Order: sequence, then C-alpha cells, then structure tokens
Amino acid sequence: MSVTNDCDKAETADAPDAPPGPRVLVHTRRDRELAAATWLLLAAPDSTTARYEWNAYGLALLRCGGLFSAVRIPAGLVHAAAGTETREGVATFLTDALAGGAVFHDAGGRQYYALTPASTARMWRLTEAECLGEDAFLGVPATDLTAPDPRCTAHWVVPMAGPAALCMPGDVARLVLTARDLAATRHQATHPATADRRSTRGNRTNLTLPPLRS
Repeated sequence: MSVTNDCDKAETADAPDAPPGPRVLVHTRRDRELAAATWLLLAAPDSTTARYEWNAYGLALLRCGGLFSAVRIPAGLVHAAAGTETREGVATFLTDALAGGAVFHDAGGRQYYALTPASTARMWRLTEAECLGEDAFLGVPATDLTAPDPRCTAHWVVPMAGPAALCMPGDVARLVLTARDLAATRHQATHPATADRRSTRGNRTNLTLPPLRS
C-alpha cells in the first residue's frame, strides 16, 4: 500500500494489487493546525476578530479557564531543565517531558506557556510558575507560527497536535520542580557562600502539590 502525503490536504490511497481493506487517511500538519485553530478560537471573545489578529499580528487574545489553562514558566527554568537554550534542543526536551503537549515561547517576556486542562488552575500550588486560569487573557500565537516571526515575539515550540492536545498538569509540575532543583544545585555550585546562608534560613516556600489530574 502506498500513501501520498500532500502539505495542503489529506488523501486516501490504495495500491492497485492490495487486498480489500480499510483505506488510509493521512492527516497533514496543515490539517492539524487548522483543527487546533478552530478549537482554540472557541476561547476567543470574538472568533472573527481573533482570526484577523492571527493573520495580521500573529497573536490573538484568548480567554483562559474555559477550554484550557496556561502555566507560565520562566525561560531560565526551562533552559535549566533542558540543559540547553537552543530552539531545537528545547523543543526536543519539552516534547519528551510533556508528552507532546502544546507549548509556546514568548521571547519578549522570556516565558514558556504550557497549555493544560482548564481545571489545572484550581489545583496549582507551585510558586515558581504561575497558572493562568479563569478570567485571565493570554496572547496565543497562530497555530502555524512554529518559528520566530517578525509579526510577534511568540511562536509554538511544541505545536498543538490537534484539538485539546494539551499538557498533563502532573508532567508540567514535575518539569517545574526538576528545573527548580537543577537551578538551585547549579547556583550552589557557583555561589556556595550564598547557598549556605540560604540553607540556614530554611525553605519557607510551601511547594506541596496535591495529585494533579486532567
């Protein structure tokens, strides 16, 4: 059986001598981008305006807390966990760490945004990364913006694989905690005197995280 993959459409194909059987449907990246965009636009106050903003500016304002929440993670923490700041290296790391869940990067604000189920904001307890939930608005890049673009400072590092292709809250929490510990270890190695003074004061931050479920 042979499959033809076109960048603009999905096709079905059967080999001439293949036995009878189910036809193969090929979903292209463009198909997935369009499906994800249609889903995200459900969070827009006005979908027509949001589509215009995506086309003109590369960024549209969407409401968090209905379809999704967004965990805002400082770039320094992500780079500490990934062990690299290269775009390709960070993308590979986040894809693996968050099981392919959607993440975009705002280079202007030096933040990464992991999209998670809407319920995440109600249970989030970590202070190193803020979770944007109900009544928060977020500038979200167009789904086909997968590389830096002159129209805006944000682009997808791990593009949405389809509607509701979100990160699991537990995966995001583990990433943040791992990054925090790595950053602290590296700081201690380079600034031992400062680390010793901090350890005598104790850890006053409550980072207890209840079980997170989507």
